[in-house]
Amino acid sequence: MIKNILSILLIGLLWAPSLSAQKNTKADRLIGTYEAISDDTDNVSHIKIYKASNNKYYGEIVWLKNAKYPDGKEKVDLQNPDEKLRKRKLIGLKLLSDFVYDPSEDEWSEGTIYNPASGKTYNSYIKFAGPDKLHIRGYIGAAWMGLGKTVYWTRIKG
Repeated sequence: MIKNILSILLIGLLWAPSLSAQKNTKADRLIGTYEAISDDTDNVSHIKIYKASNNKYYGEIVWLKNAKYPDGKEKVDLQNPDEKLRKRKLIGLKLLSDFVYDPSEDEWSEGTIYNPASGKTYNSYIKFAGPDKLHIRGYIGAAWMGLGKTVYWTRIKG
């Protein structure tokens, strides 16, 4: 009897990490670099989405088509409502913060998206609209209220 219980516990211990790995694999498919085209500025950017040590997902600008002003200086977070942050360079700027994967909805939620063109931060969720296309919804209030904007980002392969 004790051998049976020990065997069951051992099998459970060996099986549990594989379940965890499968869950992370599904959640981690968000990780990658995506191309975003801004409706506000027509600028093209590349956003790298990564998983942090707190198991939440973040995204930062890693490339901008128009990264410099006409005078040659790097573009900064000029519209930020916090005057102290207006000198931050756009390259390296974190746009996506604190996303958590929800397997029941197959989406990443509870996060925020920052729009450097307006200096505003919105509640947000992310889901796939195709194998390599993200549907990102930024909103005010609750998602179901319909007060927000949807953008689509495409994964950069390679």
